[in-house]
Amino acid sequence: MARVSMRVPHTFDAFVNPSYRWLWTSNFFSYISRWMQMTMLAWLVLQLTDSPFKVALVGFFGMGPMLLLGIVGGLLADKSDKRKLLMITQTANLIAAIIMAGLLFTGNIVYWHAYIVMMVSGTGWALDMPSRRSIVIDLLGRARVTNAVALDSIGMHSSRMIGPALGGLLITLVDVKGGYVVSAIFYALSIILMATVTLPEGRVRPAVTNAASNVFRNLGEGFTYVRGHNTLMAVVLITIFMNFLLFPYQQMIPVLADRVLEVGPGRMGLLLAIEGFGALIGALVIASRSDMRYHGRVYLYGSLLALSMLLMLSLSRWYGVSLGVLLIMGLGTSGFGTMQGTIVMLVARDDMRGRALGIMTLAIGAGPLGALAIGAVANAIGAPFAMTINAIAGFILVGIIGIFWVSIRQQLIPDNGDEEEEAEGPEPDETGLSGQKLPASD
Repeated sequence: MARVSMRVPHTFDAFVNPSYRWLWTSNFFSYISRWMQMTMLAWLVLQLTDSPFKVALVGFFGMGPMLLLGIVGGLLADKSDKRKLLMITQTANLIAAIIMAGLLFTGNIVYWHAYIVMMVSGTGWALDMPSRRSIVIDLLGRARVTNAVALDSIGMHSSRMIGPALGGLLITLVDVKGGYVVSAIFYALSIILMATVTLPEGRVRPAVTNAASNVFRNLGEGFTYVRGHNTLMAVVLITIFMNFLLFPYQQMIPVLADRVLEVGPGRMGLLLAIEGFGALIGALVIASRSDMRYHGRVYLYGSLLALSMLLMLSLSRWYGVSLGVLLIMGLGTSGFGTMQGTIVMLVARDDMRGRALGIMTLAIGAGPLGALAIGAVANAIGAPFAMTINAIAGFILVGIIGIFWVSIRQQLIPDNGDEEEEAEGPEPDETGLSGQKLPASD
């Protein structure tokens, strides 16, 4: 009699590993809390100041540390115990959330307190993001990394749906201070779950003890490595443009909700949540694919779709239309977000993976500069027109990268350290792959 094999559907392959399940759940609670904070603090600052620019500063301080610390986070991912680092950063977030809740309950809140809390969160995000991604390959290896990162993206996108919706609902029901109690509880759960994660023997590295000169040498090696690899360079450039021109729209949602669509915090939260729902659907589709071949195309075309929807959102004056546009935008951002880290982990050399992810985190640091820019333009000429400018500029720039950096549209080829790439620009070489390495001929 034939033996019946019982297994989870391919979509959830990575969950077979128990440590990955705990890691995923820990990340999920952390992501929800972060999105709740962004939503609640943006609304709080708008109510306290009535200034779109000061609302945009919430995003700036939440992402700003990546400009300075993103590459350091990559070095820590290569040289330190990732699990301990993740627990430390989440503990800092928990302490900041408790202090913020205390200020809200005692009535001593000032709008700039929101910036300090977001800076703590942003610092942790900058230092632990490369570890949060590269720990996946430590647990599961290359074979399951696309599925595992897609599942992590499902958690992240679900949190982008649940966090803002929950934040908006809590503002309506129990005010921002009640929402912050829930946020602190989620951070505490994240820490407890992270403590249960066990890395395979040999994957835990000692804490970094190198001298400063050695640290800077390692960072320089990371920059040189990424610059010499066209596929990685294309991903970095698209990441910069998307974070500078697309994602700062999130800081303008409270302004759009209040001044253009004329809805309250509950429906504002739904606006932020619906994009996460679309991204969740996209991530589920990606996780279900066992035969993914062109990761870069999903990354590129998803980015262009999201930018197209940003243009539509900037032109919408109806709440229902805006909801539909944001849902489709989420489908695009799922391709961008899921493939961003996946491409780096599949392509980068093993000893450079953490530093390459660190440079990716540094590129994400373009987000706070974008938040400042869109906030200043929105203050001068209005949030909708500021978003229109960003959408058009982003579509053109990302499209140029897709046209000239040809390797982003080709099948990925891992760098096994067999040879050096010399790709100084976007011009394709005789292979037609813009410097991407070909398999050795027979």
